[in-house]
Amino acid sequence: MRPTFHLKTLAVAIAAFSAASIASAAGLDRSGQDVTAFFQDGTYAEAVYTYIDADVSGYDSSNNNPFDNDYVRGNKTGDIAEDYDFFRYGVKTDVNDTFSVGLLYDEPFGASAEYTGDNNFVANTNPADSLGEFANDPAPSGPLGNAIVGAEAGNAGENTKVEVRSQSLTGLLGMKLGANKNFQVYGGPVAQRIESNTKLRGLAYGPATGYTSNSNPDMDYGYIAGISFSKPEIALKAALTYRSEIDHDIDINETYPLAPTIGAIGTPPRVLLANQTSRYEITTPKSVNFDFQTGVNPTTLATAKVRWVPWSDFVITPPLYNEVSKNAARPDGLNLVDYDDDQWQVELGLAKRLAQALAVSGTVGWDSGAGDPTTSLGPIEGYYSVGLGAKYNVTPEWAVSAGGKYLWFGDAQGRLPTGKIVADFEDNDGFIAGVKLSYQGK
Repeated sequence: MRPTFHLKTLAVAIAAFSAASIASAAGLDRSGQDVTAFFQDGTYAEAVYTYIDADVSGYDSSNNNPFDNDYVRGNKTGDIAEDYDFFRYGVKTDVNDTFSVGLLYDEPFGASAEYTGDNNFVANTNPADSLGEFANDPAPSGPLGNAIVGAEAGNAGENTKVEVRSQSLTGLLGMKLGANKNFQVYGGPVAQRIESNTKLRGLAYGPATGYTSNSNPDMDYGYIAGISFSKPEIALKAALTYRSEIDHDIDINETYPLAPTIGAIGTPPRVLLANQTSRYEITTPKSVNFDFQTGVNPTTLATAKVRWVPWSDFVITPPLYNEVSKNAARPDGLNLVDYDDDQWQVELGLAKRLAQALAVSGTVGWDSGAGDPTTSLGPIEGYYSVGLGAKYNVTPEWAVSAGGKYLWFGDAQGRLPTGKIVADFEDNDGFIAGVKLSYQGK
């Protein structure tokens, strides 16, 4: 006989693809930093694989004068979003009726984008034709325009590309409180590793064309803390979880081919190097997650997730890129990446037991994005989503879950750090597929 689905375990069905809830959303958010594995009863373990296929395409701007910010629709960019996959693992156990311990692994932040084809994010084989009169203007634009022509020719056919990867390991210790052990406080250390590579190519980036940076992997540490409440008789669980910022001090190698030219034509002239190895700091953002579930009837469970991330506080400021961008109008220089708004993400779901060993779930979701216009390296303004999932108990302890989501991305314009609009992206979408193997024992 197959095991009977208990109401309090239905939440696992709705979480079949929760690892991908935030994929391609605000800022660099990927996994949503889910901690619900720690709230499962008894001894619990899971392994989750998530695959993302997004279509993000639009048009570049045919205005290639870096001193003119007007957007003029140009050529198609093609699909810039590369396929992306990642894993999540979790294990927890109850030491006794008061204390629980757990260990969670996920890949919280990331980006993967590349421009290809005939557009201004690919180094031009005939850049002088696209620059027009700008290349022959009087100084300082004349020398700069000629330098851009040379940099483009030297990188002809190369693509703008960005890759960001991260891994996170979270240790958790929970202590139940109250006469009925309904309350739990929990927390622990977080180890996080991050690395990135960026290539800016094409006339869209003006004097920054040819810029390349490689940030070496860096491991640093933060913490997690939270409080939860449960009422097993109605399958109610609610948890509020805070994750701290994590400061990374990273070795970075930068190449900025036009830096010496920009320095020489400045007022006053500056000596700037085309290559530099140095260190800089990236602070990955703090976050707050709220997870909620409750029974609707003996075979139905309702769930809700809310996530907040202050992406408006996040910046990437490579030292050489920043130094080259300094002038009288902006003495502090520019960030390579920053965002205007904070992220809010909401997901609502229902899970239903259909048979003794089978449950299905459905979700609807919304993500606010982190502002529009946004960086040309990730031009999406949030999304709406719908998803379906199913969980099948192979044995009383072992289960397999699978699910998928369809996402409608918000329209966004791609903006350079200077404020120039260089691309426009509309009517894009994507899908996410996930599979999970889980074990639950007493």
